[in-house]
Amino acid sequence: MKEIVVVSGKGGTGKTSITAALAVLAGNSAIVSDCDVDAANMHLLLQPDFASKTEFYSGVLAEINQDTCIQCGICANTCRFNAIPLVNNQYKIDPLACEGCGYCQKVCPQKAITLHERKSGQVFISTTKVGSTMVHAKLDIGAENSGKLVAKVKSNSQQLAKEQNKEFIIVDGSPGIGCPVVSSLSGANYVVLVTEPTVSGLHDLERIYSVVKRFRLKAGCIINKHDINPEKTKEIIQFLNAEKITHLANIPYETQFVDAMTNAKTIVEVESQAKNIIKETWEKIKHDISKN
Repeated sequence: MKEIVVVSGKGGTGKTSITAALAVLAGNSAIVSDCDVDAANMHLLLQPDFASKTEFYSGVLAEINQDTCIQCGICANTCRFNAIPLVNNQYKIDPLACEGCGYCQKVCPQKAITLHERKSGQVFISTTKVGSTMVHAKLDIGAENSGKLVAKVKSNSQQLAKEQNKEFIIVDGSPGIGCPVVSSLSGANYVVLVTEPTVSGLHDLERIYSVVKRFRLKAGCIINKHDINPEKTKEIIQFLNAEKITHLANIPYETQFVDAMTNAKTIVEVESQAKNIIKETWEKIKHDISKN
């Protein structure tokens, strides 16, 4: 079983669209894992059935027992996050502001404050439109610990891949270089970098690859919309050559990408130049992995 993680240094490069296309090409040979939990949207293209749902808990949230509380205000004055406002003559916890540090519980003279496990999101296990199993999640509004939720999605994906004897896990990672990305890369066998020929595209490609190098992972790169800025595309290729990153493909700009997404389809489900390019790219990725 090989785990392929698709990442980008910035949003809007086409990362999720390309990941979904690879998932369609892989079909039932892969478990699909959407680790972009802060803004999950791969389900729009793969149309999973949301068959199984479990609540995800991480961290703690304070709660005030109003029957015990004497409204002394010590907790509110102590809280550095201003998470205990006075509402209708009662001190209450603001769940969006509470960091779960527990200091209010320690200073309460009446022991009226308790800490409870915080619900942070939901994890789904679904069957996609091509018959593959997809593990995906949704982080609750204002919730933290997205890295831990990514780890849960990855753990479930790896377990299902072993149980179902799948050849691949295809992971849609979060954009950027933060904690969810680091969690997405953990345990990977191969990384697909998706970029675009812009100043920020090259800059953020360099940033994300600096993270990938720390994991000592083999990587390949797809340059999306390569023809909108040929000079910047040349610069990206120079960077790939210098870092010995496999140049997987140049995908041209074409309106079929937008048309496909509008109709909830991946680019490999419609006639386009990109369709054959991504098919060839998938074969290159499998060949690259086989050499590991």
